[in-house]
Amino acid sequence: MPIPARYQADAQAIIAYRHQNGADYWATPDGRLLKGGPFSTLECVSYLLELGMEPDDPLLRGAAALIWQAQRPDGRFRLSPSGAIYPCHTIHAAHALCLLGQGGDPRLGKTFRHLLDIQMAEGGWRCNKFSFGRGPETQYANPHPTLTALDAFRFSPQWAGAPALEGAVALLLKHWRIRIPIGPCHYGIGSRFMSVEYPFRNYNLFYYVYVLSFYPSARRDERFLEALEALTNTLEQGQIVPRRVPRQMADMAFCRQGQPSALATQRYRQILDNMTQCPRTV
Repeated sequence: MPIPARYQADAQAIIAYRHQNGADYWATPDGRLLKGGPFSTLECVSYLLELGMEPDDPLLRGAAALIWQAQRPDGRFRLSPSGAIYPCHTIHAAHALCLLGQGGDPRLGKTFRHLLDIQMAEGGWRCNKFSFGRGPETQYANPHPTLTALDAFRFSPQWAGAPALEGAVALLLKHWRIRIPIGPCHYGIGSRFMSVEYPFRNYNLFYYVYVLSFYPSARRDERFLEALEALTNTLEQGQIVPRRVPRQMADMAFCRQGQPSALATQRYRQILDNMTQCPRTV
C-alpha cells in the first residue's frame, strides 16, 4: 500500500534529509547510522515505514543493505567506525531490520543468539559504560534498550518465545514500581516518561505499553494494567495526542504536536487488540 496522500509531504520532508549527514541514506561519510537524530538512518527507516512505505521500496532496500554492512561476524552491529560496540547499538540495528521485514533472516538469528548470550541474569541488557558513576541503581539493565530488544525479538520466528525474554519483561514491570532512574544510563519514570511521545523513539509510556502488550505475561500483570490505564487517560476523544515530538517534526501531519494522530491511534488500538490476542508482526 502506498503512502496515503495526507502523509506524502511528511515522507518527502524526511527523504529531503537523506544526505544531511554527508552520505546517502541519512548516514555519515564514515558510516555512522545513529548520527543526526531525529533524522538518522535507523530513525528515518522507522518513520517511513510508519507512514506506509513498503519495505521493498528501493530507498528502504538501500538503507537495509547499509545496515547489514554494519553487522560483524559474531552478530553484533558496529554503528560507528571506532570505539566500543555497545549492546544498544546491536539492538537498535536489529530492531530496524525487523521493522523492514527481515526478522526471519538467518543473519539476524546470529544477532538474537548473541543478545541472549549477553543478557543479564536478572533480565535485560546494558552497556558497561558508567557515565553517571557506579551506584546501586546501575545493577539494573538499561530499560530503553531492553524494551527495544523485546520489540525486535517478537519478529523472530525462532526466538520470539524464548523463555529468557520473560526476564526482560519482569525487569520492565519492576521499573514501573521502582520509577527512579536505573541502569548505567539512568532511565527513569517521571513526567517526561508519562508525556506521550510519538513516533516511537525513546523510553516513554506509549512505547512501553505498546511493546509489553505483545507479551502475555505482561498483559496479565497489574503493573502493566496500571500503565495501560495511565495511557488511556491521556486520550482525547478516543485518540492519541502526541505531546513530545522532535522539534524538527512537530508540524508533520502524522505526529503534529498537541493534535490527534491517526497513526498513533492505530498503534493504541493495536494495544487493545493485543489484550485478547498477540500478533507477532506489525
